[in-house]
Amino acid sequence: MRLSGVFGPPATWPDQDLVAVSTEFDTDLVAEGYLAGVFPMPLDGAGLGRDAMGWWSPVHRGILPVDDLRVTRSLRQSAKRYHVTVDAAFGDVLASCADPRRPSGWIDERIVGAYTRLHELGIAHSVEVWTPAGALAGGLYGVSFAGLFAGESMFHDPEIGRDASKVALLALCRLLDDGVEGRLIDVQWVTPHLASLGAVEIDRVDYLRLLSEALDLPAPRWDAPASG
Repeated sequence: MRLSGVFGPPATWPDQDLVAVSTEFDTDLVAEGYLAGVFPMPLDGAGLGRDAMGWWSPVHRGILPVDDLRVTRSLRQSAKRYHVTVDAAFGDVLASCADPRRPSGWIDERIVGAYTRLHELGIAHSVEVWTPAGALAGGLYGVSFAGLFAGESMFHDPEIGRDASKVALLALCRLLDDGVEGRLIDVQWVTPHLASLGAVEIDRVDYLRLLSEALDLPAPRWDAPASG
């Protein structure tokens, strides 16, 4: 699939992570961005106005190979303590990820509204991790187009959810690892936490090539049973 659209040819993008700024923001533009290799993140505090939305395509993009998640013995043991679901509590996961008490929070009302609508359209998905008592211990959410899953945020409850975000990621990889090769998990930037789980950096041009190939693949079954 050729990547094109409102963001223009990638060859014209600046040699920096931030490739565009807009005041317009809606679900159609968000979808267009992911298909072009771009994702939104607000620019509040950057002196560009409260409505400024940044559109990012990192020069060094983080990806997590579906079949190369580093699963330690302790993580396998932790996974046995939880119950995992898919798309059972998208709003709760999004709200937890958007909790303003979290450090470096960036999820504002515009993001919440847009991704809630994308979930209603069957594009955004969540993985939830529950305690045996039925409390939400952690989870993640992101968007899926064909063979792409673009992770947006993940969380864990520090009191009841030790390793819960990792368990959610493990369940996501198992869901995507269904025999179709070439599926792509985009994690945007590689943090030390993600690096410890197997995430790696690749150049933007290589990411866009993998994205183009992934967009020609069949989508996974999001209604398949999840397992930690």
